[in-house]
Amino acid sequence: MNFIDLGRQYECIKEKVDAGIKNVVESQHYIMGPEVKELEEQLAKFAGSKYCLTCSSGTEALIIPLMAYKLEKTDAVFVPSFTFFASAESINLAGGTPVFVDSDRTFNMDPESLKREIARVKAEGKLNPRGLIIVDLFGRSANYDELLPIAEENGLFVLEDAAQGFGGSLHGKRNGSFGDVAATSFFPAKPLGCYGDGGAIFTDNEELYNVMHSIRVHGQGSDKYDNVRLGLNGRMDTIQCAVVLAKLTVFEEELKARQDVADWYDKYLDASFDRPLRDKEYFSAWAQYTVLAKDEEQRSKIVAGMKEKDIPVMIYYPIPLHQQTAYKNLGYGDVSLPYCESVAKRVFSLPMHPYLKEEEVKQICEALNSVAAGL
Repeated sequence: MNFIDLGRQYECIKEKVDAGIKNVVESQHYIMGPEVKELEEQLAKFAGSKYCLTCSSGTEALIIPLMAYKLEKTDAVFVPSFTFFASAESINLAGGTPVFVDSDRTFNMDPESLKREIARVKAEGKLNPRGLIIVDLFGRSANYDELLPIAEENGLFVLEDAAQGFGGSLHGKRNGSFGDVAATSFFPAKPLGCYGDGGAIFTDNEELYNVMHSIRVHGQGSDKYDNVRLGLNGRMDTIQCAVVLAKLTVFEEELKARQDVADWYDKYLDASFDRPLRDKEYFSAWAQYTVLAKDEEQRSKIVAGMKEKDIPVMIYYPIPLHQQTAYKNLGYGDVSLPYCESVAKRVFSLPMHPYLKEEEVKQICEALNSVAAGL
């Protein structure tokens, strides 16, 4: 059994994928071919955003807008500690300093922790509160109803990290359309992925879009030899755009299928596990179906037991970012973000993709229930 089965997906869209790649190869427009613009237009329409800019990875999709904001080292950008490393790394690479925030039961940023961290930074006076990266972890929208007013009150720009959440929504508003600018990833394991690396940026701000468009290709101005600012090589390959265009044709159906898979997990999983929260206003893209063990010891035994049954289990993420070696210089050694530190020792994710069948989910749950019962 595969944790994510891209082979089943390919069999469903094989003709479209093959035709798209063949067209790129035959046209020889490998860089910035017509598929790039076509994809940007379709993605913007899907997300409900005025502008979309494709780029070379989800990480670049975070770095490019942060570069556009011209961060300095004394600029604090608040970011959840319980997320993938790129969410914070991008802040440093763009010149700023990350300030880590705890999570709540949704696994997303805790509004109360954000308030405390903003107040702490202001009281210390060493950093200037400048921005906020809000992550839609595991496919679920963050609590924008509370987070966006906090950002506005404190004059912070908002960058939505929808790398895992693209396709999800809150109150019918698609992920990728919250805040001042949003980023997503087309890494193959994401709900909407390509066959390599790729990403996209969304905004309604024309001025910001134009600056990011320049940064994407070495800060170019009127042409590629007129460089008006520092930039990078952040283009998305035409072939990868062709792949995503093919996948977009079935994306809505796949999102519905992911809901079915999550429903089956809820149905067959033993009630002793803390399952993902389900709210009618939140439509998750279900990048992951993540549950909580009682403690780290039980999780280790569960992972080992499921491996014996040839069922893959993944841990996202075992070390919160404020405890990472790369951030020892920030002095978080004595600082506690208690919830994310706790869940990092307890979380584990089960196979999740839209081509799982109910009997397979039942098999996974029966194996997990059996392993847990024997502990």
